[in-house]
Amino acid sequence: MNYKIVSDSSLDLNNTLEESMDIEKVPFKLYIDQEELVDDETLNVIEFIDKMKKSTKLPRTACPSPNDFQKSFEGEESVFAITISSKLSGTYNSAMLAKELILEEIQKKIHVFDSKSASVGQTLIGLKVKELADKNFSFEKVVEEVEHYIQNMKTFFISESLDNLIKNGRIPSWKGKLAMALKIRPIMTAVDGNIEVFEKVRGSNKAFERLAQIVKDLSGQAQDKVLAISHVNNLERAKSIKARLQEICQFKEIIIVPTHGLTSLYCDDQGIILAF
Repeated sequence: MNYKIVSDSSLDLNNTLEESMDIEKVPFKLYIDQEELVDDETLNVIEFIDKMKKSTKLPRTACPSPNDFQKSFEGEESVFAITISSKLSGTYNSAMLAKELILEEIQKKIHVFDSKSASVGQTLIGLKVKELADKNFSFEKVVEEVEHYIQNMKTFFISESLDNLIKNGRIPSWKGKLAMALKIRPIMTAVDGNIEVFEKVRGSNKAFERLAQIVKDLSGQAQDKVLAISHVNNLERAKSIKARLQEICQFKEIIIVPTHGLTSLYCDDQGIILAF
């Protein structure tokens, strides 16, 4: 199959995956204190995190336009697009409008996947698309199998800091400040694409140990699954939870990737996201 994979810049990759997957990214724009930054390969993520810490204002984002996606949909005969959850951003709608505009002009196959997740959730979807397309599954069969995969995928994350979740309204201010004062680390999850609190644990180490147990309980036949971990400037914690999961689960593979700009903004410094 002559195909390409397109995604917004919420999808996070490491260097190895960037080379092997060859995903075309359509970047978000990020705003801090009136400065506009493009969430592409030119963004210095560590500097971006530092700017977020120093800013007292709400970091803002702007999703890719339909025109941005339209350009990325050109070329190959078949296009698979993967967007951040439609409940978190207008990106899915932009991609769908771009699809409609393209199909008014030419005949080709385009499918836009609403990941109902973000970051490594999208990464895993991209890996599944590539796996099936490289096995010469039909376009329609790839879509069917990947949509089923999305329905069964689970995403969790822990933010060491709740500042940005408070600033952007994902957590009410008083609840967030109380949680930080009590050193409570909410274990967050994605439910049909919305962010919800799964469980509250006091203390960072206890929260991550509890997360490992939750993964064990929910992973089922893990030997057939890939788990992916993304981290916001926190490689040691990512390695630690990978080692713990290798002790108690039997995943086929566990991948670690750094977050880029958009995910770093929402999960905040030292945050960890995992999906399987």
